[in-house]
Amino acid sequence: MYSNSLIELDRAHLVHPVSSYRGHEQQGVRVLTSAKGATVVDSRGRQLVDGFAGLWCVNAGYGHESIVEAAARQMRDLPYATAYFGLGSEPAIRLAAELADRAPGDLNHIYFTLGGSDAVDSTVRFIRFYWHARGEPQRDQFISIEQGYHGSSTVGAGLTALPNFHAGFGIPFDWQHKIPSPYPYRNPVGEDGNAIIQASLAALRAKVDTIGANRVAAFYAEPIQGSGGVIVPPSGWMKAMRGLCKELDILFVADEVITGFGRTGPLFACTEDEIVPDFITAAKGLTSGYVPMGAVFMADHVYQVIADGAGTSAVGHGYTYSAHPVSAAVGLEVLKLYEGGLLENGLRAGKRLMAGLESLKDHPLVGDVRGRGMLAAIELVADKAAKTPLPAEAQPSRRIFDRAWENGLVIRAFANGVLGYAPPLCCTDADIDAIIERTAKTLDQTLEDPDIRRALRN
Repeated sequence: MYSNSLIELDRAHLVHPVSSYRGHEQQGVRVLTSAKGATVVDSRGRQLVDGFAGLWCVNAGYGHESIVEAAARQMRDLPYATAYFGLGSEPAIRLAAELADRAPGDLNHIYFTLGGSDAVDSTVRFIRFYWHARGEPQRDQFISIEQGYHGSSTVGAGLTALPNFHAGFGIPFDWQHKIPSPYPYRNPVGEDGNAIIQASLAALRAKVDTIGANRVAAFYAEPIQGSGGVIVPPSGWMKAMRGLCKELDILFVADEVITGFGRTGPLFACTEDEIVPDFITAAKGLTSGYVPMGAVFMADHVYQVIADGAGTSAVGHGYTYSAHPVSAAVGLEVLKLYEGGLLENGLRAGKRLMAGLESLKDHPLVGDVRGRGMLAAIELVADKAAKTPLPAEAQPSRRIFDRAWENGLVIRAFANGVLGYAPPLCCTDADIDAIIERTAKTLDQTLEDPDIRRALRN
């Protein structure tokens, strides 16, 4: 009765993000009731390994009492404090200082948001203010990458380059431009890393020339393209793109909403890529998903231009819940856990995850295995030589997700047949092995589907 009533209430009232409303009404909700470590439990008592850390975000894993206590203590002492009017709270101030101390280069200034989407929106506003302050208001054009994801707010969804986020919404705007994804597995120039880098550099330079060099404000890139299918660019790609942006006097925004806080190994993927961007956007792992929070890391030289440009006037951008003391208290505790052993465990678990996924490469459906740290994907195909995607009629997203769930595994199943993995950094060897074993079982079951068999024969 409990479960059925919740299902009906959900159908009647709760609007789910990025879902087919009619499809969800038919399927009904799956209710999660508890979680510990890397395991979640549903209302039927089924235990599942969460191979996707919620939504790429529960990096520390579930059930850390120290995080709960940090939040409860802050709620008792000071549950809310605005950052308007020159006010503040100790947790937010200390978290900003700790993050600035760990960020690459001169990213010394932190603006807190509620999540990743409004962090991206905030960068657009800051960047426009920056160019106005520099006396170049005509620099109002922004470039991002096909298959990239930069949130689902109105502005961020235009920088995002995924069809579902555009159809029916009247975006992207005419000031939002795209260049091709580096996507090694399906790149027209092949899989050679240097060739891909040179092609991306040429594409960005050509796009800037088309728009006008004095019109382009900024370029956005994810160290690894998450929602586009966990696309890992070749080594050196981010560094090369950052270098070209410096040459062209374009601000470089590294979107680390997914890759930040141990997801690829270190706190920030940019340190692995050996770059210092002008902005970093972060969220998800910042609080390990326990409470909402995002952040914009702003380089000192950008901050100084904005501050001087505003002078004694206010910079008119703010959120009610920016620098929320409870979220900041959680962020401080999560940071301690990362540096108290979770980052190291994530590195070990990431190696085991990648080795396990690589062991599936001979499966008839597996075309590509890719990843870095605890962020990975396998791409399924009907023909390995031709890299033919699974047929759309096979509904790989819904069918594979459902099947994995029944096998005790939560993964991200993309519509194009890519399976995404982003397990918590706390995973044990047994957790990782369960992810691999249950993936293999799901693939074997999928191989027996009649429409998949037909596609393989063709």
